[in-house]
Amino acid sequence: MLHEARTDDPRPATLLAQDVARIFEVLQRGDIAIVPLDVAYAIIGIKSKAIAEIFAAKQRSFDKPSGMFGDLVLSNELHILPDETREIARTLVEKHNLPFSIVADYRAGHPLLDAVEPFVLENSTKGGTLDMLINAGALHNAIARTSAERGLAVFGSSANRSLAGSKYRLQDIEPSVRAAAALAIDYGTSKYADAEGRSSTIIDFRNFTVVRRGVCFDQIRGIFEQEFGIALT
Repeated sequence: MLHEARTDDPRPATLLAQDVARIFEVLQRGDIAIVPLDVAYAIIGIKSKAIAEIFAAKQRSFDKPSGMFGDLVLSNELHILPDETREIARTLVEKHNLPFSIVADYRAGHPLLDAVEPFVLENSTKGGTLDMLINAGALHNAIARTSAERGLAVFGSSANRSLAGSKYRLQDIEPSVRAAAALAIDYGTSKYADAEGRSSTIIDFRNFTVVRRGVCFDQIRGIFEQEFGIALT
């Protein structure tokens, strides 16, 4: 039986670095990339032109802001949260290795966000909050690290027509969405592919409300309840 490639398959560090370099070359010139994540394929950009074209290709409402690629370090720098809440995020990543998105108030004036074009920041924040995707696979984590190193915040959303369900294989992404990208990277099937077309679970860490029930939600909810005594609502 042939092995079907998956986004969580081990990838040599040299090849991963090459992919990240290709992605940032595209993003820095103002274009769009489609990248494979464990939660689903994502479509990403840095500059206003790219973000506007992503919304257009997806037919996505501007009422739904883009999310930022990040990690625990970036979240600790940008999100305004108490230490005990940060410990929950750390536990989900370091103990359980789960992907999720944090919504929380953010530090305006941080150098990374100061470098973001106004149109991009306006459509990637909402009500003083920033949505940051955490721990969504090796490529995602490498992009997040490189983003911090280069001072270039990366934003995007799932690579699919709005409300059409996340896509877990590159070939399943709608042609109109794929056509918007100057680069599309294929790592096979997303680790957490499911029949419901879900992407990351999004939690508002200010009050522990669930913005979106996505992949791994049942595991995440169990950890909140069993290890922290918090019932997600």
